[in-house]
Amino acid sequence: MSRFTLPSEEVLRAREKLVLDHFHDEVTQDWDATLSTFPHPHYELIAQMLVHDGDGEVREYYHDTRVAFPDQDHEIIAFRHSVDAVIVEFWLTGTHLGPLGKIPPTGGTHRTRMTAYFIFDENENLVTERIYFDQLTILKQLIGGLDKKKPKDLAKLAGALKGALAMAGTEPDPRLLDTATPNLDD
Repeated sequence: MSRFTLPSEEVLRAREKLVLDHFHDEVTQDWDATLSTFPHPHYELIAQMLVHDGDGEVREYYHDTRVAFPDQDHEIIAFRHSVDAVIVEFWLTGTHLGPLGKIPPTGGTHRTRMTAYFIFDENENLVTERIYFDQLTILKQLIGGLDKKKPKDLAKLAGALKGALAMAGTEPDPRLLDTATPNLDD
């Protein structure tokens, strides 16, 4: 298929339904249903340069993010269709009640604008969810509500900064570094 030709309306509607079901199942934390939207679950978190590939890794990702933000939710802003993807702009919201990687809970909330590319293969299978967001926006919101005059909040701030720094040296997943320039000659 040409990169200039969109699939049929029927295909676009089916993709959109699958993505909406995926979002719904994530919010209700029905991991079996969420994972069933992929033949092989695969997430790429571009801000962190991390890949979660396969059932086990993706379930661990779901677990870890819901421990950190048990009330995580999405507010969809816009849907867009491309030749091989559904592109969703949304607000991700949540309250930081558990560890986020090495960042201890702050009790803060965040509402962060994100974009996710749900990429489909030639057989209309969802093969990747690729998410773009700004990590600093989340961190600023999580620590922004802390009262810097209270020792308890200062300890939370120190812990959050220490955890963020400890995570800063993580090596990027090489699968996200090995990119190819598209052929734009056709």
